[in-house]
Amino acid sequence: MSRTVSSWILSSARNSIVLQQKGRLYSICIPNRHKIKWKLVFSKTLLYPAASCSLDNTFSLKKAFRHTSTEEEQFSFQLSPSQINDILRAGELSHKILDLNCKSANSVLRFESNQLASNTPIEDRRSAATCLQTTGMMFGVFDGHAGSACAQAVSERLLHYIAVSLMSRQTLEEIELAVECMKPVMPILQLHKHPNDVEYREITSQYFENLRVYWQHLLDLDIEPGFSLEEAMISAFKRLDSDISLEVQAPQENELVRNIALQVAFSGATACVAHIDGVHLHVANTGDCRAILGVHEEDGTWSTLPLTRDHNAFDESEIRRLKREHPRSEEKTLFVNDRLLGILMPSRAFGDVQLKWSKELQHSVLENSCDVEALNIYQYVPPNYHTPPYLTAEPEVTYHKLRGKDKFLIIASDGLWEMLSNEKVVQLVAGHLTELNVQKPQLAFEKPVNLGYMHNLLLQRKNRGIASLDQNIATHLIRHAIGDNEYGEVDQEKLAAMLTLPEDLARMYRDDITVTVVYFNSETIENYYRNN
Repeated sequence: MSRTVSSWILSSARNSIVLQQKGRLYSICIPNRHKIKWKLVFSKTLLYPAASCSLDNTFSLKKAFRHTSTEEEQFSFQLSPSQINDILRAGELSHKILDLNCKSANSVLRFESNQLASNTPIEDRRSAATCLQTTGMMFGVFDGHAGSACAQAVSERLLHYIAVSLMSRQTLEEIELAVECMKPVMPILQLHKHPNDVEYREITSQYFENLRVYWQHLLDLDIEPGFSLEEAMISAFKRLDSDISLEVQAPQENELVRNIALQVAFSGATACVAHIDGVHLHVANTGDCRAILGVHEEDGTWSTLPLTRDHNAFDESEIRRLKREHPRSEEKTLFVNDRLLGILMPSRAFGDVQLKWSKELQHSVLENSCDVEALNIYQYVPPNYHTPPYLTAEPEVTYHKLRGKDKFLIIASDGLWEMLSNEKVVQLVAGHLTELNVQKPQLAFEKPVNLGYMHNLLLQRKNRGIASLDQNIATHLIRHAIGDNEYGEVDQEKLAAMLTLPEDLARMYRDDITVTVVYFNSETIENYYRNN
């Protein structure tokens, strides 16, 4: 990015109406003569009241590097390479899978993840876990809008709901007995978390009680042999969204818990969760996060296999579904300006009760709440709101049987896909894998090993560029997403400018980005087919 372009960005920002928050999600475009004005429908949601912990510093750009306003007089897009790396790598998470006590070899070799904020605080969330009472691993990416509250709650709870849905009746009975006898409950999941990941500690007990009500419901159903994996994922998504809706309606004496429930229900989140068990891969998607497979073909080329479709106004199947669910008289008003009711880009999401509840219920809940304006929650009924609900959290589940040529799975929020195509992302991951393999240091040493020989090896390694390569593939993808020029190469000046964009401008140029890449153990997958 040249200085001219950098100056143009700053100048255009100072002379235009800046969209704070996710403008593309909760906004109305109002033509006014020769100008386009944007009216925000929902303001930025404060996640925690002052008495509790704050997310302001979680994966957010360090204040030393990032400007807070386009009105600053001393404005610079300059960052050193080390500062760029510090920012990009702050949210890195990686985990290698060790099969120490597993009954069967794991098809997951390792996973790598990262996040980069545009909003302050970041509205994306991610989860990764190993199932302890059943088999398999789960990975989730959650893209929040109108605040981070809903994405935070869903990231904490959804994997537990899926795990409970997959448990046998005997296991559920054992857990229920332990709770009744006030004994320690068997752990359900082993979570793989970043040190900066936060959770709603103030409301954990209520979340557990509602999860318990759910497994009691499953016991009452008395289904044998239980849900299929697809049924379990659909049931878990729908039940959690229902609980989010009911929790905010229930009487609550604790004001802090009440406020959190309000913020969760009146914000929203899309979700994409993958469950991997041996060669069996299931992906449940609600909204516009996306999951794709990187496939290494026999001729050495790489191909892309999409496992989800974006649920929005650009998907014909979603348009047909919504038209079936609402009267013909509403066909022309279901999507306005490519948004659901002119408001929301995704057509499926958790929370967002203002697009699910009746007008009367919304009014009743907000009227009986404390100072909701302090929480930036306002009652807003969009035009042509006649037959709610218009929004659902029910996921679309895709099943894929892994093959030896399926090398990796990428799950990411739409902040990545807005910048890079599916094919480009797979190419970047494949190229990164090749570079890492080429640049591995040689293990065979000449004997005797002397200092000069070791020095030459280090020089060779340095010349191959290992020092500048991102070890975490998610970081590599984010770097390219915000820094690529028209030739597909990272432009350091553009990268620095995109990272130093002030808070009141960043969202106009990039969204929060969350990426998780799961690498498969090809040997384990191929052994499965040899043995079967």
